[in-house]
Amino acid sequence: MTRAPEANDARRAAGPAAPPRPPPLAVVDLGLCGYREAWARQLALVEARKDGGGVDTLLLVEHPHVITVGRSQRALANVLAPGEVEVVAVERGGDVTYHGPGQLVAYPIIRLDDGERDLHRYLRNLEEAVLDTARGFGLAAGREPGKTGVWLDGAGGRKKLCSIGVACRRWVTFHGLALNVTTDLSYFARINPCGFEASVMTSLAAELGVAFAMTDVKRALAVALAARLGRRLL
Repeated sequence: MTRAPEANDARRAAGPAAPPRPPPLAVVDLGLCGYREAWARQLALVEARKDGGGVDTLLLVEHPHVITVGRSQRALANVLAPGEVEVVAVERGGDVTYHGPGQLVAYPIIRLDDGERDLHRYLRNLEEAVLDTARGFGLAAGREPGKTGVWLDGAGGRKKLCSIGVACRRWVTFHGLALNVTTDLSYFARINPCGFEASVMTSLAAELGVAFAMTDVKRALAVALAARLGRRLL
């Protein structure tokens, strides 16, 4: 059937269709929150997203001192002398790491759509978001071939600024990244972080000599993650 000339004229006048809006991303700031409590929050959000409920959510948190052990077979052997710090085995990928005050931990609970279902690309997007954030505070960082995370050239050689370890259930992501902001780096000596010597770890404050406000880093990281993951902040 031939479309009426006036209908064609109206379509041309209206111009091209607007691109679809990115999916929304809610940001929840948990402040200083125990690891197990934040873990339970993640799992509840994952269950909802698996069934199509809720919206993608970014949890931002600082944890009290805790050591977490991922699925790597070598992870437990890299726990050296935890002392009074709790050790928690979790389902994320990777080795052992430390979380504590002054470290910004981000847990993106993202339901990956058909065109996004590539976990290697997802990991690279997390790295890019941290790189964007570091650049915004005046720190040039990059990647290390074959080693997930964010690295830079610091005093004494290559240093690791951010650790990343994720899990995924029915294409819903959880766990995430740990960015050292004003972290007490001495706590890393209780482990071999991600299998490396503790001296490899660094922070924004250690590299730049500035104690950044955590609220500023949270805001910058949330914006960067939303952009790299193709989401819009609510």
